[in-house]
Amino acid sequence: MTYDAGHYDVIVVGAGHAGVEAGLAAARRGAKTLMLSLNLDLVAFMPCNPSIGGPAKGIVVREVDALGGAMGKVIDKTHIQMRLLNTRKGPAVRALRAQADKPLYIKEMKRVLESQENLTMKQAMVEKVLVEDDQVKGVVTETKAAYYAPTVIITTGTFMRGRVIIGDLSYESGPNNQRSTVTLSEQLEELGIEMVRFKTGTPMRVNSRTIDYSKTEIQPGEEEPRSFSYETTEFITDQIPCWLTYTNEETHRIINENLGLSAMYSGAIKGTGPRYCPSIEDKIVRFNDKPRHQVFLEPEGRDTEEVYVQGMSTSMPESVQYEMMRTVPGLENAEIMRSGYAIEYDSVVPTQLWPTLELKKISGLFTAGQLNGTSGYEEAAGQGLMAGINAAAKALDLDPLVLDRSQGYIGVMIDDLVTKGTNEPYRLLTSRAEFRLMLRHDNADLRLTEIGYQHGLIPEDRYERFQEKKRLIEEEKKRLDKVILKETEEVQAVIEEAGGSALKDAIRAIDLLKRPEMKYEHIERVTPSDVSLPADVKEQVEIQIKYAGYIKKAVEQIDRMKKMETKKIPENIDYDAINGLATEARDRLKKVRPLSVGQASRVSGVNPADVSILLVYIEQGNIARVSGE
Repeated sequence: MTYDAGHYDVIVVGAGHAGVEAGLAAARRGAKTLMLSLNLDLVAFMPCNPSIGGPAKGIVVREVDALGGAMGKVIDKTHIQMRLLNTRKGPAVRALRAQADKPLYIKEMKRVLESQENLTMKQAMVEKVLVEDDQVKGVVTETKAAYYAPTVIITTGTFMRGRVIIGDLSYESGPNNQRSTVTLSEQLEELGIEMVRFKTGTPMRVNSRTIDYSKTEIQPGEEEPRSFSYETTEFITDQIPCWLTYTNEETHRIINENLGLSAMYSGAIKGTGPRYCPSIEDKIVRFNDKPRHQVFLEPEGRDTEEVYVQGMSTSMPESVQYEMMRTVPGLENAEIMRSGYAIEYDSVVPTQLWPTLELKKISGLFTAGQLNGTSGYEEAAGQGLMAGINAAAKALDLDPLVLDRSQGYIGVMIDDLVTKGTNEPYRLLTSRAEFRLMLRHDNADLRLTEIGYQHGLIPEDRYERFQEKKRLIEEEKKRLDKVILKETEEVQAVIEEAGGSALKDAIRAIDLLKRPEMKYEHIERVTPSDVSLPADVKEQVEIQIKYAGYIKKAVEQIDRMKKMETKKIPENIDYDAINGLATEARDRLKKVRPLSVGQASRVSGVNPADVSILLVYIEQGNIARVSGE
């Protein structure tokens, strides 16, 4: 017998990286929010590698921060090392990556959650979602507490019918031997939600005191202060290094000889694993021509001896894990503190979602994170943030928020998921974004802070600082456009130092900065500003001037794309009534139910000819005649 335990606007099930951002976003948008977690001591837990960021992923963290999320601020306060990647390449592929102090990250995120207004946290196992007439009403826990709300966000990660596998050993479990969620997964299937089985894995953790670091290569952090959050002003300077070593032919021999014992190759694992984060046995098989693979030794925190052995994710029996690990230089005498394992889990087929991350079949029910078929903490955080914003919007009758592909990697990811779906754990890559020159690490605030402010997620003081930054950038660009540099000895010396060719005529400062070898610091030396400009303003001035031509072309492409996005497809369209559509296109369009012609053009199985037929059908006004309006 259930009892009435309370009424809310939004209920968040789960408190991983998706859940915490969902709960915070909903609460900050003004919704009375309840967060239910299996274990309140493990909010925002990192079951896999203890790091945040990397290519594309690091940009997502900046986008989450620009929209008022917490991940960037928390990792800035709790990292042990931070580096900016791809610094020798263009700005479109640069990204931050931080090694986290895993226990401290949890502690700080819990503090943020507990101090958030409108947010209540409770430890509970949700057994059932309450649904009436395809409308969500709330949830029921195993203790028979019924919590009521018009919107529910499920962010259960890899816990849905989770099964841990180590060799021939398998048992029901979520990550880190936590309880798995079974009844909730079964109920979603009963409600007609299509599920798939995915798999991920993690390597062993070893005791730092048993590693011979003299046989490895040090990987220090950067001395230059870096941050994910645009609000961070205090920086961690005492960084802890990681270490690099390699597998070898002996490692590979042991793995090959024991492949039959790996759950991946014995048939024990049925779920599909991530292409871009393979197990060590998968790497040996797929890349059998490579004599070695990188193994990074990553400390899990300042106050623990546990070290994460990145690059050796495995589902081999524990005895084989010892055998293969001890062939790796530096790990010959290492002691395993936690064995590597694979985990299988249920995921929702994401084409069943609207771009708001609400399920099409059940009004008010949202899903986010690994449950939607993604991999990675950052992808989960981005989805959680958007689900929280949109669940609160639905509950409070506010405008929803959907980012398009030109606005952020978050928009790219969600559009990929709901339009194309995924047949393996989805990972964000820079190559997935057609407008990646516009979706940079450095300009996430310029792209998204205004949107965050409009949706009540950015406080007034932060918004005022953002407006001041924009003003300084524009004023400096105008100043450099007016300044004329003559062929003086001082100017020629700076150009020569930068490796450029000497001036033959006078030149505008803005045109000199467009030269590949010139940096803002060079221009600043020969035409200093009267105003002391922050480093991030100088960076923006240089990038926006230097890449102006490329940016202009990208903006033109975006404008063309948006014309397709503005051609809306009415919800009452009858695809069976459209003559000439290919059968595959018809079936896929009926399943995905795209909201615009632009989205329809990205549905797998829909070709340009189908898009043309769809456009003609809509423009001829057939929709009204079919629906009898």
